[in-house]
Amino acid sequence: MTTSTALLFADLTGVAVFAASGASAAVAKRLDLFGVIFVGFVAALGGGIFRDLVIDEVPPLAFADWRYAGTAAVTAGIVFWFHPQFARLRTTVLVLDAAGLGLFTITGTLKALDAQVPAVGACFIGMLTAIGGGLGRDLLTGEIPVVLRREIYAVAALLGSVTVVVLDHARLTGPAPLTAAVALVFGVRLVALRRRWSAPVATAQPRVGRRPPEGS
Repeated sequence: MTTSTALLFADLTGVAVFAASGASAAVAKRLDLFGVIFVGFVAALGGGIFRDLVIDEVPPLAFADWRYAGTAAVTAGIVFWFHPQFARLRTTVLVLDAAGLGLFTITGTLKALDAQVPAVGACFIGMLTAIGGGLGRDLLTGEIPVVLRREIYAVAALLGSVTVVVLDHARLTGPAPLTAAVALVFGVRLVALRRRWSAPVATAQPRVGRRPPEGS
């Protein structure tokens, strides 16, 4: 399998995983079939569309290659029709979401590097490719985006992007190193879920009331 074929397979796998995640969230909000497919499409392809627009690849791959939109729509439709079975697979969906996060992080970062984006920019593009669809999914379903809450999600994607940039600088971009980078993001995300790791959250200090004057 060539590197380009492997990247296409990874991309489409990530599309299917995030489409299932988006469709599941839409089903939980009792959207109709069109709404489920639309949210699945945004969840699966929103990050990739952002990536392509930033690196000036137009039209975005999501619109230029029917396999991307087709994979997202078919997956979302399957979730709509078989959602009772998917509802019992919450743990499986979380695992698949972590896998999709890793896949999209690595493919997004590699595309940015191929477009001659500097290292820092490539890291952020890779991270946003991975989390952009989830942002769209949560906003469309009326939820606070998961990346803005306490869970370790965007941090895991950023760590993966940095790893890919380091590997590229060391000229280690074969299937094995890149698979290791995917596994790193996947592992960090799963361990964070398992151990309930979270980023620090600011807490409001209670307002200290003034002491009443003595004798009152």
